[in-house]
Amino acid sequence: MTRIISTTFVVVALAVFKPFGLDTWQWQAYVHLIALGVIGFLICMVTDIILKYVVKMPRSFKKGAEYIIRRNLWFQLINTPLVALGICLYRHFVLSDRVEGNQFSFVNFLETLVIIAFCSFAIGLYWRFKYRSKYLAMELEETRLLNEELKKMQEDRVVVDHRDSDDPISEGNGITQNRPHDPLTLAGTTNESVTLQISNLLFLEAVGNYVKVNHLRDGQVHTDMLRATMKQMEETLQGYPMIVRCHRAFLVNLGQVEQIVSHSGSTQLLIKHCHESLSVSRSNMAQVRAAIKRA
Repeated sequence: MTRIISTTFVVVALAVFKPFGLDTWQWQAYVHLIALGVIGFLICMVTDIILKYVVKMPRSFKKGAEYIIRRNLWFQLINTPLVALGICLYRHFVLSDRVEGNQFSFVNFLETLVIIAFCSFAIGLYWRFKYRSKYLAMELEETRLLNEELKKMQEDRVVVDHRDSDDPISEGNGITQNRPHDPLTLAGTTNESVTLQISNLLFLEAVGNYVKVNHLRDGQVHTDMLRATMKQMEETLQGYPMIVRCHRAFLVNLGQVEQIVSHSGSTQLLIKHCHESLSVSRSNMAQVRAAIKRA
């Protein structure tokens, strides 16, 4: 139904503006418009097949709002030039009898592409607005479930922390997890260093050539500056599954995340004790989700 409505919108737009010399065909122009609508609909079906079997992005609202928006963007990027090409071929083989300018050429393709791209943009805005409430509901549900998983993960880690065994925890993938109460020293390229319990680490922030270490000391939030890179810190902390990069400028301790907040496509992590909020970039969101489920 969505494809039929979208195709109808394009046909109505072409009927109003009558590009490609359609006005010279008088009543026959409407026959050609119907044919163009059929071509557009069939190409939409082909694009859906390409997305499903080639790009591996089937239509599914269960995968969340972000997935649907990304899939729609891919659909427009693939479908728009294909529809423009299909219309250009129809112009060349069917509409060129009365209008010489309809012969296939690169200029004609660009002209058609601009028209279809404009229609595609308008259609995208319409569906985005129409499904906005549905997207927001999906987004809220995703965040609620993620917060539940985060809380469960933190509770499970508390149980693990109180085990009597002093041996490090070993994961099935061969990576050794260090205990949260083991002392850890973070060092930079100079003599400065910070020794702390990893459970007291809140987050690390890249500040120019330095890394700001935000951590708890005697129940109070302290910050220390180290001359280092985030890559160095990430390598030092790779044995701690609770520490994950959520943004190019932040490494966060998921055990110190109070809540995950999502609004209008952006996600933030609220940190305990200091009440700072860290942005989660789109490229790191999957990593954060995986770390919550794995840790």
